[in-house]
Amino acid sequence: MKFGKRRRQETQLILTSFIDVLFTILLFFMVSTEFVADKGKSAEAGVQVDLPRANSQMMLDEVKDLRITVTSAGEVSIDGAIVDHDALRQRLRATAAQDPNTLIVLKADSAVAHGKVVEVMDLARDVGLARLAIATDPKNGAAAP
Repeated sequence: MKFGKRRRQETQLILTSFIDVLFTILLFFMVSTEFVADKGKSAEAGVQVDLPRANSQMMLDEVKDLRITVTSAGEVSIDGAIVDHDALRQRLRATAAQDPNTLIVLKADSAVAHGKVVEVMDLARDVGLARLAIATDPKNGAAAP
């Protein structure tokens, strides 16, 4: 019996589909990183706030909550739109008229004066909104529930 030498076929790598998969994964990561905010910063419609840190965290996520942000410069914004004192009072009154149980989430920069935060809180209570929450970021090493 004569065994002949078999010719080995040269293997070829077909890289087209591999490159397509890599570009798809790259595109996914590029798009998804656009939605990640800086750690320790609250980015709500372009308003940058450095939130204070706390050990205890309770996640409040209600549909009808009103988010008020106070920047380090003392500017107040509601849902990303900067408002003055009168516009803030009007918006809070309208919210209280709609639903007096609306949760007010106050995001105050850690460098803002304490008096400005208290002023916003008093304004909310004056119009009848008693449910207030102060937003914080977890301290390093603190476990979030």
